[in-house]
Amino acid sequence: MEPPSPLAIEATGLAKSFGATRAVCGVDLSVRSGTVYGFLGPNGAGKTTTIRMLATLIEPDEGTARVLGHDVVREADAVRRRVSLTGQYASIDEELSGRENLVLLGRLLGYSHKQAKGRADELLEVFDLAEAAGRQVETYSGGMRRKLDIAGSIIVPPDLMFLDEPTTGLDPRSRNQVWEIIRALVAQGTTALLTTQYLDEADQLANRIAVIDRGTVIAEGTSGELKASVGAGALHVRLRDPERRSEGQQVLARTLGVEVHPESDPVALTASVSDPERVARALTELSRADVGVAEFALGQPSLDEVFFALTGRPAEERTEQENENEEEDAA
Repeated sequence: MEPPSPLAIEATGLAKSFGATRAVCGVDLSVRSGTVYGFLGPNGAGKTTTIRMLATLIEPDEGTARVLGHDVVREADAVRRRVSLTGQYASIDEELSGRENLVLLGRLLGYSHKQAKGRADELLEVFDLAEAAGRQVETYSGGMRRKLDIAGSIIVPPDLMFLDEPTTGLDPRSRNQVWEIIRALVAQGTTALLTTQYLDEADQLANRIAVIDRGTVIAEGTSGELKASVGAGALHVRLRDPERRSEGQQVLARTLGVEVHPESDPVALTASVSDPERVARALTELSRADVGVAEFALGQPSLDEVFFALTGRPAEERTEQENENEEEDAA
């Protein structure tokens, strides 16, 4: 008897088209069991289509994939028995209460009524939904529905979780709760494939990360490896006076020889740099121009900056063509 594969997901050359639109163009993935694997890309890049193929919801046009040792086309039922999928939209019955939804799922998955109710109450408590357990889901906020949807996907802890932007719409406290639950499940042996628009989420959770753009994986590695691949550090500067930010931006850009980006903080600027000596000169030039610096830091780029360097745009930005791709995908 062959030993079990250390890989939970093995995909080679996965491709999928919708009419004339090629949504996925030959994706290769290797995801080790018992880890969190981040799958990042702009909206419309092919993340959800890839997950739907791996979760057996649609068949690939080309390529092969094995999930937990089973072929996703020839052994689709075996895959479905061992995975869960939390998509971008809640898949719960709004006419039932939160508790009724979870009890129903538990019963469908083989629990006795007593076991299903006990598991439902446990999850409602973990997700801070106990007080609303008896209310119809149609009265829940978007964040509450999201948490109930995630709870439903782990009624029976799966061997593999497909988490497609699981914390979209959640407040920071709820996001942290979900992170802790994911960590706890992975510590018990579950594998997670995570797509997210929050790059700090991938930085916090993922053991390895793949970046997909326009249907193709363009980079793969640990968070540290991806940051090192950019070949530059990140300079963050906070000025004393927000009125001088435009002038400071011009001085830094001229001295560093790179593009300098304003941040959401009205006194903050950031730039990718590879020469520390230029940083020293740039700070001197700011002083000469009488642009006061409150603080500065030079370190590794963030995943957001890595993402921008790899794809040429922020994670949340989408092009008109990608909007069309996503509409085809949903169809």
